[in-house]
Amino acid sequence: MIIGTAGHIDHGKTSLVRALTGVDTDRLPEEKKRGITIELGYAYLPLADGQVLGFVDVPGHERFIHTMLAGATGIDFALLIVAADDGVMPQTREHLEILHLLGVTQGAVAITKMDRVDPARLADVKNEVSNLLATTTLTDAPLFPVSSVTREGIDVLLTHLADAKFRVGKRHDAGRFRLAVDRVFTLDGVGTVVTGSVASGSVASGDTVALAPRASSANIRIRGLRAQNQPVDRGAAGQRCALNLAGIARDAIARGDWVVDPASTLTTTRLDASLMLLSSEPQPLRAGTAVHVHAGAAHVTARVVPLDRDRIEPGGSGVVQIVTDQPIAAWHADRFILRDASAQRTLAGGAIIDPLAPARYRRTPERLATLAAMARDNPAASLQALAKAAPLGVDLATFLRTRDRDTARLDPDTLGLKRVQGHGSDRLFTPAHWAALTQKALALTGEFHAKHAEDIGLDIARLKRIAFPKLPEAALHALVAELVRDGKLVRTGVWLQLPAHAAQLSDQDRVLAEMALPLLAEGAFDPPWVRDIAKTIGHPESIVRALLSRMARRGEIYQVVKDLFYDASSMHRLAALADRIQNQHGVVRAAEFRDATGLGRKRAIQVLEFFDRIGFTRRVADDHIIRTRELFDVGVRDHV
Repeated sequence: MIIGTAGHIDHGKTSLVRALTGVDTDRLPEEKKRGITIELGYAYLPLADGQVLGFVDVPGHERFIHTMLAGATGIDFALLIVAADDGVMPQTREHLEILHLLGVTQGAVAITKMDRVDPARLADVKNEVSNLLATTTLTDAPLFPVSSVTREGIDVLLTHLADAKFRVGKRHDAGRFRLAVDRVFTLDGVGTVVTGSVASGSVASGDTVALAPRASSANIRIRGLRAQNQPVDRGAAGQRCALNLAGIARDAIARGDWVVDPASTLTTTRLDASLMLLSSEPQPLRAGTAVHVHAGAAHVTARVVPLDRDRIEPGGSGVVQIVTDQPIAAWHADRFILRDASAQRTLAGGAIIDPLAPARYRRTPERLATLAAMARDNPAASLQALAKAAPLGVDLATFLRTRDRDTARLDPDTLGLKRVQGHGSDRLFTPAHWAALTQKALALTGEFHAKHAEDIGLDIARLKRIAFPKLPEAALHALVAELVRDGKLVRTGVWLQLPAHAAQLSDQDRVLAEMALPLLAEGAFDPPWVRDIAKTIGHPESIVRALLSRMARRGEIYQVVKDLFYDASSMHRLAALADRIQNQHGVVRAAEFRDATGLGRKRAIQVLEFFDRIGFTRRVADDHIIRTRELFDVGVRDHV
């Protein structure tokens, strides 16, 4: 269990931790000289049962609220400290507001310096503190009068803290590992060390981790670790850990970073969240309000935009989007605090709903319905509600990456949803939404037949463009494959048709086709142009051009550019060559494709542009990347 102190400056937080643990958490010379806490301090208390209580001692001065927040966001139990002689002071109130906004429900109050006051004054302070707690998440926190000088009351408080570990809810040690970095240093002979509170999951020596939001970091290995100030093989949620990291320099990490399981790495500048504005605020929260955001141990500036209303009144709640000025890492259900633009006072706090929020359509009813579904704590219920609100399905991988807690035992196949996997995609649909997509695909194919009876059918790229522009390609190809498998559609190359549709060539066209097709096949990768075919078979060029165009629309041949057609076998072999090049080099480039095919550069580029046009490949700068191999049924086993 991690215990965090809170309270006004000079109310005896550090002295109390020393009385409880024997450790002086003020380690900086300036702290000892000035007699105030400036940085986070740490102490540990081994218990008789072998467990260890960890203490995070925070500064009480208003100038160091940002430091206090870096330590407060990872605690399980709050120890609010109020001096009996001073009573409730400004930072008492602000620290308590922060604990309330962070959702800390477990805690106690130590009324320190009881040796300096008489019983009447002590009773007044206890009453004042009780009234202050009444409207917060710590309303039931017990009060313990203590003296760090005489040690009166220390043992009673210590017994309560030792027992509290049984009352504090178990942290998310079944999720993916995440640790919020609040300190970084190097040790001679050891190397880079980071410390912080483990928010979820567990980690062991030898594990590979990543750094967020610094997405470029990878292959960081845990060389060794300590949990609650003891050498261990594994650290878990609910513990403070020190990690010795191999493969990364000290200056590549800073307070506010996260050490995470590589599967949880993310970076964002837009977060949709639920938010509560303090009732003490004099003004409503409006769109564009500049704020300081504290999440985990991070501190960044940002602007806030209410989503479900025009403004949030003091004491009110709402859904907002936070747009940060620099990248940040945060996950679903993480708590955060907002302070004003001058960082002088705490404004609000809340919980992250979607850490990868969109920039557009963020206030639409559809988006708000999606956020309501995402806000559910139970991941299974959230996924089901999300799928119901998402006609184009839910990206399961993104859901799991942004929601690392309570998902280890989630089985998506038991949720009554349609799961579509393949080509790097894993999406969930409700049966109703999937049925609607299939009906739309069939209806549009039928409409195309009605308007273009002589064409073989609708090509997949056009189907996506006119019917499913926002549906991921992998899901579209899974939809088409299912319709073909069920006999509801027939596919010829890139063209789709209803089984009842059959565009037939006339007898005269078929005779001409039987004369022209061998010439295309003989030409292979360099077929003759329309004018040459017309001359060879002795028919007018316009008639040959019209015939070959009809055959291309039927999917029997392929038109690469005007008056240049390829037979199906040659185009399949060209596609297989492109696939082989990508398997070797990761992308398809014009020069490599030219060399592999023996074509000139111009013709090679024309073929690659044709592949881009029909959706077999997509162009990225000067490279071409295969999007879907099903168009030509090619794969790594193809031989040319």
